[in-house]
Amino acid sequence: MVIGISAGAGKSTFAREVGEALGIEVIHLDAIFWKPGWVESELEEFSAAQRGIVKKQQWIMEGNYSNTFDIRADMCDTVIYLELPLYICLYRVLKRWITNIGRTRADMAEGFQEKMDWPFIKFIITTYGPRKKKMAERLMKFHAAGKKVIVLRSQEEIELYVKGLEGKVNRVC
Repeated sequence: MVIGISAGAGKSTFAREVGEALGIEVIHLDAIFWKPGWVESELEEFSAAQRGIVKKQQWIMEGNYSNTFDIRADMCDTVIYLELPLYICLYRVLKRWITNIGRTRADMAEGFQEKMDWPFIKFIITTYGPRKKKMAERLMKFHAAGKKVIVLRSQEEIELYVKGLEGKVNRVC
């Protein structure tokens, strides 16, 4: 289960790289949650899709969606949390938008064009601090439940982690 402090933390890229290194399918929750026209899925539909995925023997699922953490956390053995600084998250979100204008990102369902607006930027800025505290509490709960918890706080730590996986075969979720 790959989660992060914010949009732009690198969850999608990290999950893809881990999936390639281990030969495990990666599921991007954004691609399941969003319907055409940026319409949100109903919670039950979104939850049902995840319940189906976690029945598989191996999977890597990335995305926060805290209202469905339990579905993934109950069935995974490892939680990997990316906590990069706010300025990096904001830079990456803006870079992603500019890079993907008029295109569909690899971690989104087909037909979704990248979008950016002030409410999204404001959301990232205003929720970063409170999320940091809330995520620390969640990570402690995951650890107490017997999950392996890995926290990566820099691009260097992320790169070293992925490099250490090359050629290994594990069940990571």
